Amino acid sequence: MNDGTTMNTGVAQQRARRTLTRALPLTLALVMVMVLPLLTGCGDEAAAEKNRQPARPPASVVVATVRTEDVPVIRDFVARTEAKETIVVQARVEAILASMHFEEGRPVKKGQLLYELDKSTFTAEVNAAKATLAQAQADVKLANEQVSVRAAEAGLTQAKASQKKTEQDVARLRPLAAEDAVPQQDLDTAIAANEVAAAEIQVQEATLKNAHISEEVGILMAEAQLEKAKAALVLAELDLSYCTITCPIDGLIGRTDVSVGNLVGRGEATQLAEVSLIDPMWCTFAISEVEFLQLTRIAAERKAEPGSARREIGVSLLLADDSVYAHEGVIITSERAVDIETGTLQLVCQFPNPDGALRPGQFGRVRLTIGTLEGAVLVPQKAITERQGVKSVLVVGEGNKVALKTVQVSERHEGSFVVEKGLEGGETVIIEGLQKAQPGSIVKPTTKAASAEVERPRNEGSDRKKSADEESSDGGDK
Repeated sequence: MNDGTTMNTGVAQQRARRTLTRALPLTLALVMVMVLPLLTGCGDEAAAEKNRQPARPPASVVVATVRTEDVPVIRDFVARTEAKETIVVQARVEAILASMHFEEGRPVKKGQLLYELDKSTFTAEVNAAKATLAQAQADVKLANEQVSVRAAEAGLTQAKASQKKTEQDVARLRPLAAEDAVPQQDLDTAIAANEVAAAEIQVQEATLKNAHISEEVGILMAEAQLEKAKAALVLAELDLSYCTITCPIDGLIGRTDVSVGNLVGRGEATQLAEVSLIDPMWCTFAISEVEFLQLTRIAAERKAEPGSARREIGVSLLLADDSVYAHEGVIITSERAVDIETGTLQLVCQFPNPDGALRPGQFGRVRLTIGTLEGAVLVPQKAITERQGVKSVLVVGEGNKVALKTVQVSERHEGSFVVEKGLEGGETVIIEGLQKAQPGSIVKPTTKAASAEVERPRNEGSDRKKSADEESSDGGDK
């Protein structure tokens, strides 16, 4: 009996489980039907609560107006300053450097005393040269007063007189001998004496000629020695003058290369210092062939303008600290040919340098004004953003709604770019707060006030905290 009861109980439990399994889905469906309206009501209430919260105010941005004006077309070139003249001051004679009479790195004047060398040796050489000159002058005087020619002339005169007497004797004895009035021997003796007298004349003429030659040679040699002595004196005085070294030009002198007390000029000239002419100052830079052709064409056009309207190509110099040099320059010359390796041509421009602000070897940028863009559209550089090579600006339009516009720019002018395409002028563009504005969003445009710039340092801590909070809230919203 117990076994039957147990069997009936098991069967009843299995039936109850099957009944519960079949009823569970229906029960869950009834629960969802009852709970879903409750959940939907909660969602509607949350959405309504969110709609009841105040909307976030438009982001504040700083804007500027796109303006139009005439803009000069400029080109910048890397340049280096050079002294118009640089002269090396040298010791040209061998001597001890005795003294120095200038301040290193200071301006000097032409003719100013710079160095003095020991003069003792060269003073002695000058005195010796003067003595040699005096001796040469005496030799010339002696040569001019020689009497050998006059003695030879007297001998010739005497020989001619003797020969004339013998001729007379022959003429007198010849008729007497023919009449036997005198012995024939006397006539023969007279004839022989006449021939001897004629020969003596030839001897005396040769002696006179030799005397003339000797006297002329003696005078020439004496005069040559005189000129040699004069030249030696000039050289000695020149060497003595080299002991006093003066400045060759007005300019700026560098540091001395040799100290006082050193031996200079031994074997070759010794460099002592360098002097550079720095007013005016030259500046060299390289341009391409295309740029050279443009400048040539512009120069030709301006040369053809009437005299009152002629304008030179403007040249200015930007220094290493980006400051503009106070004086304008002018292009004065160029290299003979284009460099084959670089394809560039060296140009030289000249700048006044009255205050010595420029020094040789400085680097900067030469700026050439080669034309003018009339009515150019200018947009602030800060307003331009670039992504993947495309430049664009955010324009605030009607209702302070932001729009994105693509632009093409060319020249740069005073913190702005010239817009060739994309803007017409007069638009309002965002220059600060670009990260807060998105195309299609509404913004609150403002302009920077001077008072805000003044008050900023006083509230720097609070502003910094406020900026951090704004950035944090912006990050959270994003």
